[in-house]
Amino acid sequence: MLESLDMNIDLAKVNAELGRDAQGLVAWALGLGKSAIVTTNFRPFEAVILHMVTQVKPDVPVVWMDNGYNTEATYRFADEVTRQLSLNLRTYLPLRSRAHREALEGAMPTLDDPRHEAFTIEVKLEPFARALRETAPQVWFTALRATDTAVRAQMEPVSINPDGLIKVAPLLHWTSRDLHAYCQAHGLPNNFDYFDPTKAEDNRECGLHIEH
Repeated sequence: MLESLDMNIDLAKVNAELGRDAQGLVAWALGLGKSAIVTTNFRPFEAVILHMVTQVKPDVPVVWMDNGYNTEATYRFADEVTRQLSLNLRTYLPLRSRAHREALEGAMPTLDDPRHEAFTIEVKLEPFARALRETAPQVWFTALRATDTAVRAQMEPVSINPDGLIKVAPLLHWTSRDLHAYCQAHGLPNNFDYFDPTKAEDNRECGLHIEH
């Protein structure tokens, strides 16, 4: 279990004042002096959140749930960004390798396959729960955006999970144009050859931001 946070945060005030100031929000969250992580899947424009947070705290743990189904381009992108930004990358893998799982159960199940829920738990949700137990963060930076899914469109840039974990989404209101401009301004690489086996559709929720 995560340590409960005994702090009074006026979420409405923070979201109103800093909700559209990404860098200000990062500075505020790290200024709380609490242990923090950044999660990434190395999808398009992920270099933005990684750069923005590590500019303030270079050694922040960067948590990647590598599901084993990423494209070759995504693995190369992950390596490039990690080297360029000197990321403190912590990779979490499923308890079974892709080869092991497929030898017993076959190829990745489709969205309408009743096995898909268990697949999602195995390759994404369980590794994430394990990452939370091991890193024990009190602040969680995520690159989710309001345009991603209907669920995320209803979120605020800063929220507090039932277990006390402060979730911070500095880029919630950013457009792809905003993200591209940031990458250009800071010489950051990008990756558009990305695939998430637990979603398969760009506007489908993956589970991390519902379960936690």
